[in-house]
Amino acid sequence: MYTERLMELQDTGYRDMQKKIIPTVDPDSIIGVRTPALRALAKEMLKSGDYKSFLNELPHKYFEENQLHAFILSGMKDFDECMDELEKFLPFVDNWATCDQMSPKIFKKHKDELLKHIKVWIKSDKTYTVRFGVGMLMEHFLDDDFDLKYPEMAARIRSDEYYVNMMIAWYFATALAKQYESIIPFIEQKRLAPWTHNKAIQKSVESYRITDEQKAYLKSLKVPRS
Repeated sequence: MYTERLMELQDTGYRDMQKKIIPTVDPDSIIGVRTPALRALAKEMLKSGDYKSFLNELPHKYFEENQLHAFILSGMKDFDECMDELEKFLPFVDNWATCDQMSPKIFKKHKDELLKHIKVWIKSDKTYTVRFGVGMLMEHFLDDDFDLKYPEMAARIRSDEYYVNMMIAWYFATALAKQYESIIPFIEQKRLAPWTHNKAIQKSVESYRITDEQKAYLKSLKVPRS
């Protein structure tokens, strides 16, 4: 039923663009549905309560079905239900877009419980489960709830996966923008893997939230490529 709805929303130009920017997904699985339309459909399904059978249809065939799944989880209002369904879904996430656009609003009210799951996710052997865990650490624990133990968790991760290391770099670039004095020692002490270290500096230097003086200093901390 919902696959037919997705087909009706197809935008072939958008589909062709997505095929280029999401290389880990089978191009034939991309229908080409714009994000606002997917969010609207997810909201409709949540409002009607007609989403549970769809969530059980794993693995999905189409990229947009995974996106729709992610947006449904993001809109759930019951933490326990959301977390149960998320744990079922994470092993099937196979691309950065689905991973990064999945952000359950209910997590803001359950930080302690969320943190317990993050500690498990970042030790997973699945690329996008680790990426999601670091993303949640970045989204929920860099402001009022900040503590040095959180960047310590991120800094200890070692991976050969590009999409994990890019998220770690993004985490530290964001952390530098929000908690510069606390985070700069991680860069000074070269606590990250070399590629991730340099990528974090690059992303920081590109940020308008970092001062020119800080940018100049960060550039001086780059390490040679191995």
